[in-house]
Amino acid sequence: MDTAVIQKDLGLPVGEAIFGKTILILGFGAIGMEIAKRLRPFGVKILATKRNWSSNTVSCDLDGLVDKKGGPEDMYELVREADIVITCMTLNNESVGIVDHKFLSALKKGSYLINIARGRLLDYTAVFNHLESGHLGGLGIDVAWTEPFDPEDPILKFPNVIIAPHVAGITELVCTCFFAIHRVVGDVALKLHAGEPFTKIEFVN
Repeated sequence: MDTAVIQKDLGLPVGEAIFGKTILILGFGAIGMEIAKRLRPFGVKILATKRNWSSNTVSCDLDGLVDKKGGPEDMYELVREADIVITCMTLNNESVGIVDHKFLSALKKGSYLINIARGRLLDYTAVFNHLESGHLGGLGIDVAWTEPFDPEDPILKFPNVIIAPHVAGITELVCTCFFAIHRVVGDVALKLHAGEPFTKIEFVN
């Protein structure tokens, strides 16, 4: 985009629509579900993985929100169909580095990877190598392997990498809520330190 402006090229670069694309959501919890709701009107095919599909919190997939679902053991099969992968999984001992060489190699060449969950879900070396080889079409992340992210990190040399400093969910409303939480926690800490009883708790968030 910047190059086109500098070179005064009008109408370039040509954008790529997501209509007709297949999107794999790794971790179909509350966030994954909301992403699927927003993607559905764009005419995409949605695949999703979740550890427990019997939960009543995911009944919306019965309304046509998810085209194909699977468990963690199905991710290597599902990823072969994906044009875009979005990671929404929780980070635990089992999921650290789960997006690894094996997973990325199963992606179609030119597919995109988006991580909005936790940086360490992605194996850094595997992601770097697949960007360098051109197999991975692009990387979009709001979370990184280390935070704050090193602005000199070699992965930023790739023009098809977009990184945000962990601000995707930060809005004025969220900041207001954070300040309220800080105030409540501060008040509780002062009362604990002073040995005072909690007799005027007005709300619990």
